[in-house]
Amino acid sequence: MKTLYLDCSMGAAGDMITASLLELFKDRDEMTARLNAIGIQGVEYCPEFRESHGIKASCMRVVINGEEEEEHEHHHEHPDGHDHDHVHSHVHRSLKDTEDLIMALNAPEKVKNNAKAIYRIIAEAEGKVHGLEPGEVHFHEVGALDAVADVMAACFLMNELDPELVVVSPLNTGKGTVKCAHGVLPVPAPATAEILRGMPSYSDEVEGELLTPTGAAIIKFFADGFGSRPVMDLESTGYGLGGRTFSRLNAVRSFLGESGEREESVVELSVNLDDMTPEKIGYAWGKLLELGALDVFAVPVYMKKMRPSVMLKVLVSEEKRDEMVQALFRYTSTIGIRENRVSRFVLKREISTVHTSLGEVRKKSSRGYGVKREKYEYEDIAAIAESKDMTLDEVIEIVEAEDSGD
Repeated sequence: MKTLYLDCSMGAAGDMITASLLELFKDRDEMTARLNAIGIQGVEYCPEFRESHGIKASCMRVVINGEEEEEHEHHHEHPDGHDHDHVHSHVHRSLKDTEDLIMALNAPEKVKNNAKAIYRIIAEAEGKVHGLEPGEVHFHEVGALDAVADVMAACFLMNELDPELVVVSPLNTGKGTVKCAHGVLPVPAPATAEILRGMPSYSDEVEGELLTPTGAAIIKFFADGFGSRPVMDLESTGYGLGGRTFSRLNAVRSFLGESGEREESVVELSVNLDDMTPEKIGYAWGKLLELGALDVFAVPVYMKKMRPSVMLKVLVSEEKRDEMVQALFRYTSTIGIRENRVSRFVLKREISTVHTSLGEVRKKSSRGYGVKREKYEYEDIAAIAESKDMTLDEVIEIVEAEDSGD
């Protein structure tokens, strides 16, 4: 499948992501012209090549009203209204103003809707940090245009690339402090830390802010999973430089290619239950699935004094981990939960509808790793059997025959 991998071992900012994605296209100039045709008033995309650590890579310059915006260094991008160090107009935009600006642009509806969703991630994080509702958050005029340019470019380029799977490395936030209008704050900045919920992140020896709120929000919206780079037949690679120079290459690296069937990392939560009735365990089981567990299953075990017990195991995505931990404590009698991170290999699954003389029946198809499986939805088959006074086998025989065209 068409796979995009983003290496964020030196963090990510909106301009770095944009520059990296732009390098994946054969005709960089044509794509830049299409970005400028989006029509953000007063904004011009001016990508250029620079050399860092012996590598020729792209950086994205954004010119606003004829003036080049402050260098896109690894600093807070100020989507929350923090002023830049130099003087600009002190006009502010609300979230609604920003969404209206986005919807008026010359871009596909999907691109604009994606950009709005990313901006809402930022607004919700900033609002939580500052004690405001998302609609009450205001963005500094220049900082807003700068961030809108980054978000729109990232959404436009992702739409053009159209990957089936987006995998991102764990995010390096950097360490230390960052200076903003509210004073000196720890890295990651509060809004960035809020956006990072549900995403794997870390800091190493690099001093400074490596991950910005805009970069984190873009990653959060597009990432299907996190981990190491999957096995891929590479088609192209891209390097998007940040503004600061470190002892190692300061860039977001992108890898585009074909990967095999999907391998994903999931969280396995398990609890031992020796004081719950089967009915109560069954109820908890159902609630966990309702809340988004990938799978729930039980294993009979013996605990101390040879008491018969049940080990309840839950597979869940990283994003749902905290919610599922709370649910296990709420719906079961456990006083402790064990956690493991495991890889799982998943066949690509599709659901289609088969129109038959007996009615519509959903068909689940799974394929990959050299196999293909098909199965009719039990509930649909059972409903027809009940309404037609037929056996399950009789219904399946007719559905299979009509589905195959016999």
